[in-house]
Amino acid sequence: MSLFSTTRPRDRHYRAALWAGFFGGNVASFVKWGTENPLPPRTADRAIPPAEMLQDFGMRVNEMVYHYSGHLVNWGVAGVHHLFSIVFALFYCAVAEVWPQIKLWQGVAFALVVTVAFHGIVLPLGGWAPPMWQLPADELFSETLGHILWMWTIEVFRRDIRNRITGQPDAGGR
Repeated sequence: MSLFSTTRPRDRHYRAALWAGFFGGNVASFVKWGTENPLPPRTADRAIPPAEMLQDFGMRVNEMVYHYSGHLVNWGVAGVHHLFSIVFALFYCAVAEVWPQIKLWQGVAFALVVTVAFHGIVLPLGGWAPPMWQLPADELFSETLGHILWMWTIEVFRRDIRNRITGQPDAGGR
């Protein structure tokens, strides 16, 4: 199968892909957050990029909070991460129906592309983080590992839910 091979249209199941993306994106969001507790993704002196984004878009990020079990939780920042996860999961699962190469290494290649795109281009261009080459090794490790586990979780959901709904092997045979 070449890099540009696509699946046969009759083997594509977008409805199953979108269900998988929705559920996988929701669960994978918690997986990504889970990596950030033992491996904080930035130094303590730096702001959280989603908080800076929300502020730049005119939102009062410090007021976007709720209390849970004695903790103050910022639902705005959490919401950005969660929405990011769902949107990218939907995209990944839909594209996998047409272009199976996106699933390379069970989604790890896609995770690496997302890491470089966001931490190498989007966040620095927005002024929300320094360029990748200026980030501490700890941050690069945390973000890369977090994205790999996040995407692999989405791939597990994608394959399982798609196969359960369709009763057919994965499109593209990978």
